[in-house]
Amino acid sequence: MNHLRLLSVLLLLSLPFLGHSQSYIGNTLDNYSGVHSLLLNPANVVGSKTKFEFNIISASAFVGSDYLSVDFRDLRNIGDGFSFDSDVAKTPTDRNNFFGNADILGPSVMFRLNEKSSLGINTRVRTFFNIHNISGLFYESISEGFESQSDFQANMEDLSGTVHAWGEIGLTYGRILMEDEKSRLKIGTTLKYLAGAGGLFTSSPQLSAGFNSQAGLLTTGGALDYGYTSDFDTENIEFTDFTGGFGADFGVVYELRAKSGLPSDSVYTVQPYKFRFGISVLDIGAINYQDISEFNYNMNGTISVSEFDEKDIEEVLNDNFPSTEVIGNRSLGLPSSLQGFIDYSVSKKFFLSMHGAFSLRDASTFRVNNIVNTLTVTPRFESKWLSIYSPFSLRQFQSGIMWGVGLRSGPFMIGSGSVLSNLLSSSSRSTDIFIGFKVPIFKD
Repeated sequence: MNHLRLLSVLLLLSLPFLGHSQSYIGNTLDNYSGVHSLLLNPANVVGSKTKFEFNIISASAFVGSDYLSVDFRDLRNIGDGFSFDSDVAKTPTDRNNFFGNADILGPSVMFRLNEKSSLGINTRVRTFFNIHNISGLFYESISEGFESQSDFQANMEDLSGTVHAWGEIGLTYGRILMEDEKSRLKIGTTLKYLAGAGGLFTSSPQLSAGFNSQAGLLTTGGALDYGYTSDFDTENIEFTDFTGGFGADFGVVYELRAKSGLPSDSVYTVQPYKFRFGISVLDIGAINYQDISEFNYNMNGTISVSEFDEKDIEEVLNDNFPSTEVIGNRSLGLPSSLQGFIDYSVSKKFFLSMHGAFSLRDASTFRVNNIVNTLTVTPRFESKWLSIYSPFSLRQFQSGIMWGVGLRSGPFMIGSGSVLSNLLSSSSRSTDIFIGFKVPIFKD
């Protein structure tokens, strides 16, 4: 097997527009979204308008960078094939960022236990990648070659990157703690068994790179660390030999009723609310891998760029820079986040929500993934068999407002938090999409 871990990251990042930091954007606040609402806040499992739901399969993908931007307006170019020379604009700095995730929700179920509690069980496969504070010119030269590159000098600080793939089996329990004619308070938690498929990581507190095009020389300075779990391959991620771990989500939801009075003798009956507030902490935990190979390179030196013509990055590093290798146990942290929302009922079927998602993992932290901080406002129409929503988002590392649209119709759902802005903008820097099929049974 080729242990080209650092290059694997770069190759993965060089395909940035094949697919939210958050998943299923706009869908999870729908009162009829069922299992998917638990991905935002596990307290949503209880008091839901969905009495029973079975998710067959759903998938969500998000990817972007502040280095590359794409003009999606000319769809003919996309149909004829993508050209990185004509269809992609580059904005290199010393602190470029790349990020993305794929989230597949497999067979999952939620159901009512009694008047005050409900249960959910979900299966999920997730892949995250982040790379922060990398020089766009350095990345471009390593990934595409130095032949057409002019002189540059790059100074990178707090460079970090992590790719991690894992599966989850989650058990969600939610309970109504308090309910009267004016309000309702719900809590919930999801406990997860994690099945780690592996990952790779790289970091440098300080790394400089200077290219002399006339001499064909690359001068570097500083230190570079990178490591990988045993037999991890970004092009062929497998769960046949996984590493176990544990994680958790916690959430609270408070509802302020639109009017007093309970029209039925059941305290479980969902009453109309005027305001709904929720806060949750998601993806607490890490997976501890054994026998991780971690390398530390002293990057002080000057080499000919012709080294990259016939060698991969690992060979270039090993042939030109002194290093030490340590094999031991290391933890790869989940992308822990703080999520909060406010949902206002404009009328019986029209709602306006605001959702904030904020990473609890610092971008410079070693061996962890992190979400992109996001603030989203979503107007929506919802009914038992049909919901339509149109999220507007501000995203970290992105300029301008991302605008999308989503649809839930019976057992089918599809949407994107960026499709409309991508079609209108000449410089789209992130894109996302989701689709799913499930079997809902609604309350009367």
